[in-house]
Amino acid sequence: MEDYFETFRLNVKFYREQKKMSQSQLAIGADCTNGLIGQIEAGTTKPSFDRIVNIAAALQIHPADLFLRNASTTVSDTKSIIRTELIPQIEEFVERRL
Repeated sequence: MEDYFETFRLNVKFYREQKKMSQSQLAIGADCTNGLIGQIEAGTTKPSFDRIVNIAAALQIHPADLFLRNASTTVSDTKSIIRTELIPQIEEFVERRL
């Protein structure tokens, strides 16, 4: 089972840094304390649904974007995964079908 909270907290930090926002700026936009943002990013507290919606709005993203995947995965990481995991699986699948 995927750890959605881990993905969520990493994505909060990723999108905040991508927007060049401090924790305080995000907290102001999300109507909460900067301490809460720090706790979320550290993984020591889990926000309510309403707080998640407010954080997403402050980051100008859809709330689902905070849960879908680790947004900080780089293009090179993605290419590496494709090369080492997906291509061999596709090749094996094709071989079995031939």
